[in-house]
Amino acid sequence: MSVELLNIEVAYARSDKQVIVALQVDESCTVEQAIELADIIRQFPEIDLAKNKVGIFSRVCFLSTRLQENDRVEIYRSLAIDPMEARRQRAVKQGR
Repeated sequence: MSVELLNIEVAYARSDKQVIVALQVDESCTVEQAIELADIIRQFPEIDLAKNKVGIFSRVCFLSTRLQENDRVEIYRSLAIDPMEARRQRAVKQGR
C-alpha cells in the first residue's frame, strides 16, 4: 500500500520579507507538522506557535488540522496596532 503525497505550501510574511515553501507531505500531515517540515521557524525565530494563529487560505484553523491537496498553510502575525487606531492616526495626520 503506497502513501499518497499532498502538494502544499507554507507561507509567512513580514513587512520586509515573505516566504512560501512548497512541500510534498504525507496525506496524514497536520498544519503543525507542515510548518516544522518547512523549517520556517528557524528563519523567523519570532514565530511562536503557542501565540501565533495559523490558517489555511485565510481561515483560522488548529495546529492539529489535517491538510488536503493544494492547501496553503499560513502563519499569522499579531497586529502591531488596532485597525481603528490606525485609521484615527491617519485621519489626524491628514488633518481631518
